[in-house]
Amino acid sequence: MARTGWTQGAENRPVVHRGVPEGSEERVAALYWEAFGRKLAPALSPPGTGRAFIAAHLHHDRGAVALAAGRVVGVAGYRLQGRALTGGGVRDVLSAYGFFRGLPRLALLALFERTPAEGELVMDGIAVDPAHRSRGIGSLLLREIIAVAADHGCRRVRLDVIDTNPRARALYERHGFTAHRTERTPYLRRLMGFGAVTTMHRLVTDADTDAVSERRA
Repeated sequence: MARTGWTQGAENRPVVHRGVPEGSEERVAALYWEAFGRKLAPALSPPGTGRAFIAAHLHHDRGAVALAAGRVVGVAGYRLQGRALTGGGVRDVLSAYGFFRGLPRLALLALFERTPAEGELVMDGIAVDPAHRSRGIGSLLLREIIAVAADHGCRRVRLDVIDTNPRARALYERHGFTAHRTERTPYLRRLMGFGAVTTMHRLVTDADTDAVSERRA
């Protein structure tokens, strides 16, 4: 289901599209790598192989994108009902990296797994093209993910934010997310570039559900 958040007019402002359009897999993978490559590199490097792996195993119905002039300039992924935007199982990792190189990578990828509780949607990050930042695209994508949660009858949206990304945390706080717990991970600082992960929650409110119902009307 596609839905637009902005009207694309003379200023060529982005539209928000629910789902990853066919043919944009490599672009989405490039944005994800640009935003999260430091974290993903130990598991999926070298970069070219990592981007190709992400592109090859995307679940198109587990993300929302922002499009400008038909080009993806932002993406937000989420995990729901056992599937996330970024996929690929044990066999896929071993096929791409080989058995002996793939096994330690599987252990690292397991660190990123976040299983939703019942009635919960887990968001796994927002990536925006650097040339299009500070234009409200992150907010549009975040609102779309909240609408997805309301559409699926979820009661809560959950996400993790690392200590080296204060701008993202500020964005989430502006949209009603509150810190639930912080896990200190000093052993990951040298490997992945962060030393703490804060889990944040936002309840899906009646107003969110009403807004979805109004858009359907």
